[in-house]
Amino acid sequence: MQADDQALAARSALAAELAAAQAEHQRWRELDVLIGAADGAKFRDFAQSLTLEAVLFHANRRLEELARRYQLMRVPGEDLAIQVIDREMGDEIRPVQSLSGGESFLVSLALALGLSGLSARDLRIESLFIDEGFGSLDLDTLDVVIDTLDTLQESGRQVGVISHVPGLAERLGIQVRVEPMAAGLSEVRIVTPR
Repeated sequence: MQADDQALAARSALAAELAAAQAEHQRWRELDVLIGAADGAKFRDFAQSLTLEAVLFHANRRLEELARRYQLMRVPGEDLAIQVIDREMGDEIRPVQSLSGGESFLVSLALALGLSGLSARDLRIESLFIDEGFGSLDLDTLDVVIDTLDTLQESGRQVGVISHVPGLAERLGIQVRVEPMAAGLSEVRIVTPR
């Protein structure tokens, strides 16, 4: 009888140890589901998705100025994919790949401005360089973009534009022109508007 009591006590102790080990295992399984494996890819994607959410918030504020028609949102179930809500098409949800060249330019500009809006308290992104894309804009949209860039420049940011669009240079401030010369050489000139 005493041996039975000792065996039952030992069995209860082992059952308690097993339950504790299973609870610890479950906790680590849940962390694995949330964070992922040792390479950190899953956790990195999760952290980046939080940052993307903040970028989209700022980008959508900029899109209100640039193109009220569009709003950006994350693709449900995917950490780092975005899509567009087209307000003029009954809030149709579209893939970003369906945007035209001008629409893509506006969305890209809004995302860049949204990203600059995330700068840390001690770090301010003071420069923005835009390489082309202006040729895909109609005149009204070009006016909106130039006004937005002027506002950024007035707020103390340096805005650099690389473009071959005729007439755009006259609307910008100081220009750095690269002009071809003979024998494959080029000359760099600084031009100030009159």
